Order: sequence, then C-alpha cells, then structure tokens
Amino acid sequence: MSEPLFGARGRVALLGVPMDLGQSRRGVDMGPSAVRYAGLQATLEDLGYAVEDLGNVGVPLPELTEAGDAGGWRLRAVGEVCREVSARVREVAGGGAFPVVLGGDHSISLGTVSGVVAASREAGERTGVIWVDAHADFNTPESSPSGNIHGMPLATLTGRGHGELVRIGGEEASLRAEDAVILGLRSVDREEQRLLTEAGVHAYTMKEIDAYGIARVVRQAIKRLSHLERVHLSFDLDSLDPEVAPGVGTPVRGGLTYREAHLLMELVNEAGIVTSLDVVEVNPILDSRNATAEVAVELVASLMGRRILALPE
Repeated sequence: MSEPLFGARGRVALLGVPMDLGQSRRGVDMGPSAVRYAGLQATLEDLGYAVEDLGNVGVPLPELTEAGDAGGWRLRAVGEVCREVSARVREVAGGGAFPVVLGGDHSISLGTVSGVVAASREAGERTGVIWVDAHADFNTPESSPSGNIHGMPLATLTGRGHGELVRIGGEEASLRAEDAVILGLRSVDREEQRLLTEAGVHAYTMKEIDAYGIARVVRQAIKRLSHLERVHLSFDLDSLDPEVAPGVGTPVRGGLTYREAHLLMELVNEAGIVTSLDVVEVNPILDSRNATAEVAVELVASLMGRRILALPE
C-alpha cells in the first residue's frame, strides 16, 4: 500500500473514450477496454485510491461516414465527442477528483485538456501540459501530410487549427504554447518543425534523453511547469520503443525504454505537479497478448505512487 499522492481525498475517476476517428487505422477504439482488462482499477485501489469508473463516452462508428464527406464528417464527429469529454472532465476535475481518461487516439486530448483547463479557470488557476509522445502532434489542416486529426491536438489546443476544434473549451485557446513541454519526440513533419519553433513549445527529443539521461531531462521539464497550479500529463504509448509497446498505431523505433518510462513517471510523481492524465493510442489489434495495455497500467501505477520500497511510517 502507498499513500495516495494527490491529496487526502485520493479520488480517481476513470473515463473511456473509444475513439479512432482522428486517424485512418482501426483498433485504438478498443484501447479503453484493453487497459481496463489489464487491471487498472484494481491497481489504483491497491495504491489506496477510491476509484469510480464512469464508463465510456459514446462514439459514432467510422463506417457511418457519409460518402464524399469523410473529412468533414470526422471533423464534426471528433468535435462532438470531445465536447462531451470536455464537459465530463470539467465536472470531475472541478469536483476535486483526479481524472484518468483512456483512449482512443490522441485527438481525445482535445476534450481532456480543454475540460481540465475549464475547471482550472473557474478556480482562477492556470494549466500546463506534459506531452509524452514520439510525435509532436503540432500539425494544422494546412501542414498535415495525412489530414489525420490525431496529429493535430497539441497545435489545436494552443489555438492553431480547425476553429470548431479550437473552441471546444471556449472562445479562447485552452493552452499557452509556453505552458506545454513534449518529452520523447523523435518523429516530426517538415512543416511541423517550423510551427513548433514559431509557437515556442519546448520539446525534449530522444537526442536530449540519450545525451543527458532521462532523469535530467524530466527534471528540466518539471521545472519549466512548476509555476503552474495544474499540469495535465498526456501519455501516448508510442513514446515507448516498439519492442516495449508493440500495440500502437504509429510505432517509431528508438523510443523510451521500459525503465526510462517508469523513471519519468516516478519523477513526476515525486514532483507532485500532475493533476490529470490521459493514456492514448493503445491498439489491441496490433498488440501481443495485451502487453501494451499491461505496460500502460504499470506506468499509471508509477505515476500514482507505486514504490519499490514503502516509505517509513
């Protein structure tokens, strides 16, 4: 048993978003079920949290896409789902519980982050984001080679992208670019590089992690956001090397090792700055015996306070 990290209340609310509308590859819609099956709720309860599973947000099937209007249909559908996610997360975060949102592709973060930000603004607070991902997710409709929305959420949250999606959390952008840091970056499109630089998002690539070590990099990232009242952690499983997490939709070789990912979570836990979480891009169709979902549960446990040795009484 460990002491709950996030205050005496120790309440966690799980919410599934089985959405794969932000990309063209099927399978991540089964991610929430896979992570639940891997024992997430029992793991969190063993750490001392009171856990409530709120079930899943309803998501329309991609097969219902109208012929000739695939892009527009998906845009509207992603917007509708993420507005619902935003409202649910706003309620959870505003009520003092710790939201853990299970994806689904990374476009679900449009709802997760905007909901957390809405709750923090009501409390007169400011929110930042740690974006753990092989990809920057900083494309816009004009820069994206694929047009897939799951490659755009971080840009959209900072006010760059489809107006309908930018305004999910309100009339203004949910995030300031300087309040976001990316960890584990190793795959960036050409135009995306320019957009990231112009926006001022600070990214720690695998080069920095290789050169300086994961502990130093994570501590620098935490320091950059330490002035903020709330920090959301958005964890894409493709940040890990495919040998560790094979069940993801867009694997990129050369990612975080198993121990690097755990140390990242353990250091963030020690800093005590994270107030909400989403875990995305688990694709059971591409997985091996649910291994990626099991890794996801283990990493969430490290973030939420699991320790190798118990602290003294």
